[in-house]
Amino acid sequence: MNEHLAAIFHASKRIISKLQLLAAFFEEDIIYKIYLRSQVIHQMFEQNPELDANNLELFHLQYTSSLIELLKKIKKSNEKNVSLLFDEMQLNNELIDKLSNSFYSKKNYRQDQQKQSLKMNISLRRLYQFLSDNVDEYPFSKNINNFSSRFSQDFYYEVSGELLDELTHYNPAEIYTNAYAIIQKKLLGLLCKYDFKTEFFCGIKAGNAIAEVYKFIETDKYFIFYPARNLFLFCDFSKLKNVSFDNHISHKEKMIRELKDKNDQLQSRIGVTKTYLPQEIKTLLAENYKKLSDISFLQNIANFDAQANILKAMLNTDLI
Repeated sequence: MNEHLAAIFHASKRIISKLQLLAAFFEEDIIYKIYLRSQVIHQMFEQNPELDANNLELFHLQYTSSLIELLKKIKKSNEKNVSLLFDEMQLNNELIDKLSNSFYSKKNYRQDQQKQSLKMNISLRRLYQFLSDNVDEYPFSKNINNFSSRFSQDFYYEVSGELLDELTHYNPAEIYTNAYAIIQKKLLGLLCKYDFKTEFFCGIKAGNAIAEVYKFIETDKYFIFYPARNLFLFCDFSKLKNVSFDNHISHKEKMIRELKDKNDQLQSRIGVTKTYLPQEIKTLLAENYKKLSDISFLQNIANFDAQANILKAMLNTDLI
């Protein structure tokens, strides 16, 4: 075999190897078929010296090289889109980390409820004692409002302003008051009867206004604490019947879940986007394979055919 033929066959094998790599990348049957057909054509020229090997060179120039350039262009476009998806995932992960480091979990909320209940019971016992002794001292435990400032945004239930006004309305004749608190007389009596044993039940909010609902342990009696006025009143719990107390998660925890779900969706899209081929390209490749499989095509491979450059034309379209 002379050097010229050896160079043609060597170049042909290199081109077919590139096509093989792209076929493996896209994992598309039609590309594998074209790759296998290209191998057959190569072997036909290599095993039949009477055939003009220059036509093999022409075949690759008109078909294989154009196909490789088209697939490389699609691959590059896909990889750019995949990069954008990875960037979005990275931004989501950064936000997840930020939210995870700053939000209080439901577990934190449940644990601190016990501490808040203890603070409230101690504060109410002091208030009772100070009112009884007519002592004008601050009765509340230190940082008693810290609980609501930490958890109200994420865990307190939203109610209407009208409902909150209704729950905090009282008859002045039915309350005790001093410089630090306002409390219903009957509520204070019941607290004394039950030895100030109550537990935090839930928090509610209407805009920026917040309140806390407490429950007498082992009873169905409730009272409300309105921090803005240090107000304590019986709470008609039936008025909260439209509030759903089930499956409550914090706003930030919900955001984290949504971001993780979004990343799962993006991860799935990455696999599809990486090897995506527009339907128009698939149709074109199917026509290309049909042409390569035609015996008359092999017989007339040296003849210029306008359709032979369809792939080249695709390189200049906006389909990719």
